[in-house]
Amino acid sequence: MSKLKLVGGRPITIDEAIELRQTVFGSAASPPRGEWTRTGINYGAASGEYPYGLRTPRNATRGMQSVLQAFIIKYFIFDCKPRDKSVVMEELLKPTEAEQAQALYLAISDILWNIGEKTKALIVLPGENSLIPHSHAYFQDNVTEKLFFFEFTKLDEMQIFMKRYLPYFTENPGPGALLLLYSAVVTRGMENLRNDLDAPKGAHLMGPYEEGSLNIVTLMLTGRATPYLHNGVVYVGDEDHYALPQFGILGRGSIGLLVWEGENEAMRSASRQPGSRLKTPATPVWVSCCCGHYGVLFNSNRELLRNYHAEKRFELHYYTCAGCYISMTVDNRQQEDGADDGDGDGERKQSDMVSTPLERLIHTKWMEAKLTYHGPLPASLNF
Repeated sequence: MSKLKLVGGRPITIDEAIELRQTVFGSAASPPRGEWTRTGINYGAASGEYPYGLRTPRNATRGMQSVLQAFIIKYFIFDCKPRDKSVVMEELLKPTEAEQAQALYLAISDILWNIGEKTKALIVLPGENSLIPHSHAYFQDNVTEKLFFFEFTKLDEMQIFMKRYLPYFTENPGPGALLLLYSAVVTRGMENLRNDLDAPKGAHLMGPYEEGSLNIVTLMLTGRATPYLHNGVVYVGDEDHYALPQFGILGRGSIGLLVWEGENEAMRSASRQPGSRLKTPATPVWVSCCCGHYGVLFNSNRELLRNYHAEKRFELHYYTCAGCYISMTVDNRQQEDGADDGDGDGERKQSDMVSTPLERLIHTKWMEAKLTYHGPLPASLNF
C-alpha cells in the first residue's frame, strides 16, 4: 500500500517544533533518539505465526507499541466478536492483511480519541519538504520540521483519515512510532503533558529507559502522562510543607496495567504500584511492565473480572512485540483451601517458589495463584 500525498493540514511553526522536541526528548538543539525516526508500526505476516501481533525491535518504542498491541488484541477478541455465536479465540486472532490494517487504524484512532477526552484529536504527518531550517536552536531530524497538523472533532472522520494515510505509520524503516507519539502529545497539549509529569522544570517525556518510559504508557492508556499509578488523587506533604496533590488514575479504562519492578526498593513506592482501576479494567487485557520489559496479558472471557467464579481458574495469554507468546493456566482455588494464613502478604509463600519475573508480575494481581505453563518457555523471551 503506497503513501498518498498529503492534502491540507496546518504546517508546524518553529516555536511548535522546538517545544515538541523539548517536551518529548528534552532538547531541540541535539538530535532525538534515532530509533524513533526509523521504527514503523508493523505486524508479522498474516500467513505466519501470531498474525495479530506487532513486531517491534527492542528499543524505546516498545512500551508505546505494547499499548497499541493491547488495543489491537481487544479489538480482535471483543470488538469484532459476534455476540450471537461462540467463536474460539484462536480464530479471532487469525486476521487477514486487510483485517490487520483495520485493527491498526481503529486502535490508533481510539487511543488518540481517548487522550482528547472524546471531543477532539490531532494527527501529525510529515510532508515532503522541510518547513524549518537547521540552526543552533533546532537540529533537524527529517521528521519534526516537516509536520502538518490535522484536527478532528468527530471520531468517524478521524478513522477515515487514518485509513487513508495509514502507510505513513507502517512504513519501515520510517517514523511511524514517532508520528503516533507526537500525535498523542499534541492531542493532550504540551503544557498539559508537562503538568502531568509533575516533575522539575526541564523534565521530558522520554527518559533513559531501554523499552520506553512508563509515562508514555500511561499517556496512551489513560490520556494523561502521569507517573502515579494509584487510584484518584493523593495529597502528599509533611508538617513543614503544604500537602500537594499527586494525580493518579482518575477512572477505569478498557485496558489495564500490571507492573513489577523487580527487587529495586526505590521503585516500589506506593505511587508506582497500580491501583485497582489499572488492575481491574473493563476488559481482561493488560499491558505489563516487568523489570522494564513490556508485554500484553489477555484472556478471552469478557466476564472474567466481573465474575468471582470465573477467576478461580482460567487461561491467561502473554505476548510481547518481539513475537514471543506464552499460554498458561492461572489457578486461584488454593486460596479457598486455606493457603492464605491471613497476614495479607500475598508474596510471602510464593517468593521461594517463583522462578520467573513474569510470575511475580502476575502475583501482583492474583496473589496466591498457581501458574501452569502450556509448553516450554521461549528461549528468546524477555520478561
